[in-house]
Amino acid sequence: MSLLNRVKELLDEAFEKSPELFLIDLSITPEDNITVVIDGDNSVTLDDCITISRAVEHQLDREEHDFSLEVTSAGALSPLKLPRQYKKNLGRTLEIQTQNGKFAGKLIDVQENTIEIEWKSREPKEIGKGKTTVNRTEKFNFEDIEKAVVVISF
Repeated sequence: MSLLNRVKELLDEAFEKSPELFLIDLSITPEDNITVVIDGDNSVTLDDCITISRAVEHQLDREEHDFSLEVTSAGALSPLKLPRQYKKNLGRTLEIQTQNGKFAGKLIDVQENTIEIEWKSREPKEIGKGKTTVNRTEKFNFEDIEKAVVVISF
């Protein structure tokens, strides 16, 4: 069994024991440097990273593979990759890049294949001079989203 397949198997077992956690990314270099990026439905703690790290490291044979292992959480500025990540960010402001442009708004709905955001826009009045504030919403298919990040405001 290849190192990649063995690590995937061990991660699957670890995530079964901690179902609130999930895999975002797994990479293994030709030098057997293993990098695992995880996220959680609520948050990811240092203990979560240690638990996942131990679940993998303690089951791999160093005689067979001379490896290094790094388990990290998806950073606050990391792009969202999985629908599960969108669900945990309901109510937060996202910046979304599609082929049609950039959009920013509050995430108000997550479905199986789509998300919906809302934002306020200043637009010219239909009658008379000046502008009025209008609430806008837009739905996006996951497949159309090139990049989405949570906007952190201080």
